[in-house]
Amino acid sequence: MKRRTFLAATAVAPTILPRSVFGAGKKLNIGFVGMGGQIQGHVRNTLQLGHNVVAFCDVDPNQTDRSRNRHKDKAGNINAYMDYRQMLENEKSLDAVVIGTPDHWHAPICTAAMKAGKHVFCEKPLTHTVAESRDLRNLSRTAKVVTQTGNQGSASPNLRRSIELIQAGLLGQVSNVHVWHPAHGWPNGGARPAGEDTVPKGMNWDFWCGPSPLRPYKAGVYHPGKWRGWYDFGNGSVGDFCCHSFNMPVRALNLKYPGEVRISKVEKAGFETYAKAVTHTFHFPAEGKRAAVNLIYYTGGVDMPPSHITDAMIGTFGSVPRVGAVVEAENGLLSSGLWNSQCYVKLNDEKKFVGAGNHSEAKKIAQTLPRANGHFREWTDAILDGGKTFAPFEIGGHLTEIGLSGIVALKLQQNLKWDGETMKAKGIPEADALVRKQNRTRWL
Repeated sequence: MKRRTFLAATAVAPTILPRSVFGAGKKLNIGFVGMGGQIQGHVRNTLQLGHNVVAFCDVDPNQTDRSRNRHKDKAGNINAYMDYRQMLENEKSLDAVVIGTPDHWHAPICTAAMKAGKHVFCEKPLTHTVAESRDLRNLSRTAKVVTQTGNQGSASPNLRRSIELIQAGLLGQVSNVHVWHPAHGWPNGGARPAGEDTVPKGMNWDFWCGPSPLRPYKAGVYHPGKWRGWYDFGNGSVGDFCCHSFNMPVRALNLKYPGEVRISKVEKAGFETYAKAVTHTFHFPAEGKRAAVNLIYYTGGVDMPPSHITDAMIGTFGSVPRVGAVVEAENGLLSSGLWNSQCYVKLNDEKKFVGAGNHSEAKKIAQTLPRANGHFREWTDAILDGGKTFAPFEIGGHLTEIGLSGIVALKLQQNLKWDGETMKAKGIPEADALVRKQNRTRWL
């Protein structure tokens, strides 16, 4: 299954810039950084909403040229840049920036854009390291800009409904949240290849590596699309999906930081790549009236949720879905899907999952969260109307911190006693270098 844009729900509350600042009917001027496949949908959304596509930026001009050709009929002439700093400096009319680069560039470009006073939409995961997420969360509290993390399931009405049902007590105390995903086609479990290939014409490979170490270019190994499996540039499966699959349960259960971060069922844990298979377990201690909760992420196909979970899926859907997420609680189960865009309920005395809209007990629970009409539109509307995005960097950064604490454990190949507030693995000082990395500064 490929990443997709889900339409629907988000909260509305006062934020920073009312429409009066822009004037009625104002069109935003938006620039885009990182012109790969994912950002093309954001360009389309911008045009469909009637805003102005002003500039494209990518260190590979081939990607920029393809993007300009793709959108020229509706966007007209679009200024092209290879250096995000020049775009921010030269494009005085820019109101906002959309970032769709590989993960290792997210934090530097977000920081530069926010400090330049630009509103920012950044694809998930928000950052490449735990400390970068904390830094962006802190900056977002003082920067007078509207931010949105690109976990599109946040706009789903089913995510909202799942939160309502859980918080209303329909399921009782939650004990585990099971999330599963098969092996990806990204590099995993290996070392970097030998040799060096010719860099694509016009591309600045040194700039592409940016804050990460410079390594020899190899065709089809890193760019485009394969970078996510390499630790220098991405964080594999859990880095890719933590902001999606953890989104609803973290919100519904008000999960702060895990006290323990564990790894198991590890296969081919590479020093430079994500493992071929691993199970991450994030243990959140009991707090207030909430019992302790395990957030369990299975990837690679070696390990799966226990049979009473998978049997319930088979009994309803005929098979275990290729990807999924199930909340396990004292009164039953809730299946939300990997993007938390589904909402199926199965109470303990019931044989099958039923969609929440048709479930007799779920229908008794009132709607308490407002619904909206799109994740990207929520961001642009918030800029114009004084609304509040549902996945600002405060929340997107928190989800990223949780997921990337699992990367710290995997790189160290040991379980952690995790102090999320201080971003420390207790008794393991060598973890500090994984929490906050040393960047190259030439391109920053």
